[in-house]
Amino acid sequence: MGLRVGLVAGEASGDLLGAGLIEAIRERVPDARFEGIAGPRMVAAGCRAFAQSERLAVMGLVEPLGRLPELLRLRHRLARYFLDDPPDVFVGIDAPDFNLALERKLREGGIPAVHYVSPSVWAWRQYRVGKIARSVDAMLTLFPFEADFYRTHGVPVTFVGHPLAESIPDRTDPQAARQELGLRGEGPVLALLPGSRLGEINRLGRDFLMAAAQLSEEIPGLRVIAPMASASARTAFEAQWQQVAPRLGLQLFDGRSHEVMAAADAVLLASGTAALEAMLLKRPMVVAYRLAGLTYTLLRRLKLMQVDRYSLPNLLAQMDVVPELIQDAVTPQALAAAVGPLLRDVAARERQLEVFDAIHHQLRAGGSAKAADAVLALARGQD
Repeated sequence: MGLRVGLVAGEASGDLLGAGLIEAIRERVPDARFEGIAGPRMVAAGCRAFAQSERLAVMGLVEPLGRLPELLRLRHRLARYFLDDPPDVFVGIDAPDFNLALERKLREGGIPAVHYVSPSVWAWRQYRVGKIARSVDAMLTLFPFEADFYRTHGVPVTFVGHPLAESIPDRTDPQAARQELGLRGEGPVLALLPGSRLGEINRLGRDFLMAAAQLSEEIPGLRVIAPMASASARTAFEAQWQQVAPRLGLQLFDGRSHEVMAAADAVLLASGTAALEAMLLKRPMVVAYRLAGLTYTLLRRLKLMQVDRYSLPNLLAQMDVVPELIQDAVTPQALAAAVGPLLRDVAARERQLEVFDAIHHQLRAGGSAKAADAVLALARGQD
């Protein structure tokens, strides 16, 4: 029998990584077989799915607990299946709440286990690294600083790079993006991305809108645009718009965050993956980050949060490249003061873009091909 790989991927991002991994392994081992929990891309790439990736989307600290018993039963059945008929290697892709416990059980049963996409253990609750070390034979990371963290803690690790760095070109054309979006006028463009979740919008949306309104008064012809991740996000943001900045000229788009950022001269966004995409699109940015007050206080007092920088561009650069406004520092006046120079000053934009270029090339580390090599080396018992 040929190579057999067990897989569990969480949500759409994991499905994309899983499909790339399957295709890269198949290039090296054409008769390889794949099975586990998969999304539509992985199924299309040839993975036999016992369940869909979207079923894992409820895992997390603040997600509803109603389906937890079902997910625990699913994990138990999957572990029993693989232990009774062991694959050559198991790969858990993201979904750490589900995958790490499964990986540990399989590893204890003699099945080599890989975790692909590090949880943010380097940023908060670092004590989890001991559990990770006991659960996996190898960690595959998207970012180099994550690999450095695991090496420090004695966990076998391979930095494979980020798929977005492979798919986004070195340069994108803002004028072409503006034409695609149907933007009119000649003034500078500011993109607002207050987050995709309602909690993020509730904590940041009003400040973003008031900052944009202030900038619109200061900068003639400023065009303000914002992508909305869902109908509920749009409804919430529109309500805030009418409450705090009804005179602001603002154009909303359903989805299309990539095009909206590509069209912008500057981006004001919530800390998260959007900052990585804006960086790879070479768009100057200001990042804001605000947790619920009690959560932030507890994380700080219990010393569960262990980073001085929050945005991915600054973490990757290991220096302060983009302005970060955190918690109580997030005010309309402070946001406008940070964004204003990026809309007015070419030199301010170029200082960010020079660093973004270097990071972009660093993150092109091989992606799916490098991940496939690491998985196959483990499956074949190589160091």
